[in-house]
Amino acid sequence: MEKKGVALVLGAGPGLGGAVAKRFAKEGYEVCMTRRYAERLDDLAAEIRAAGGVCHPMGVDARKEEDVVEMFAKIENEIGPLEVVVFNIGANIRFNIVETTSRKYFKVWEMASFAGFLAGREAAKYMKERGRGTILFTGATASVRGKEGFSAFAGAKHALRALSESMARELGPQGIHVAHIIVDGMIDTPWARENFGEIIKTLPEDGILDPDDIAENYIFLHNQPRSAWTFEMDVRPWCEKW
Repeated sequence: MEKKGVALVLGAGPGLGGAVAKRFAKEGYEVCMTRRYAERLDDLAAEIRAAGGVCHPMGVDARKEEDVVEMFAKIENEIGPLEVVVFNIGANIRFNIVETTSRKYFKVWEMASFAGFLAGREAAKYMKERGRGTILFTGATASVRGKEGFSAFAGAKHALRALSESMARELGPQGIHVAHIIVDGMIDTPWARENFGEIIKTLPEDGILDPDDIAENYIFLHNQPRSAWTFEMDVRPWCEKW
């Protein structure tokens, strides 16, 4: 398999993040992938390696500036130049507004927005020197529409989208592709099956977002020619209301 450089996926959980990590590994990238606790990546790492890919599981708290700076430096100095960085950390938690404490709101913002800023900034530092690279941010329906019970999540996701757009305008002329992907709908994950299994049974065929299918769009965005870059892409099942 031809090696194409290094891809970093922050938030490589058992759903979309893991699917994106596997897809970039299949494409020939040496994949660095993070969760807060590295041991939670053991199964994903084993799957990637069994398929012939190369990966580096990392336990990182993406909200901690020192940890993020150190991680990027380690990857660049010890593994290789980052060609693509995917920020996929979510914080989709529902709270009635009067039950949303300042601590809850801040924590959601910290995970879904501030951590994205740290990752995007560090990625830009290295990519600017080479005049190339791709930075992809995972958004959600809440990135463009606030819904009852999701004040914290919508606030954080709106902020992440604004960050993405500002970075795209600044870094595009410097050869760096920044894109924001709005994932509109339920993703088929073990958590979704456990918590919404009865609802999922009522959906038509292909009525729920398949993580592997979404991951194809991340590869597509990364491989786009720079004469026709996409800033924002939204994906949803064919039957999803929007």
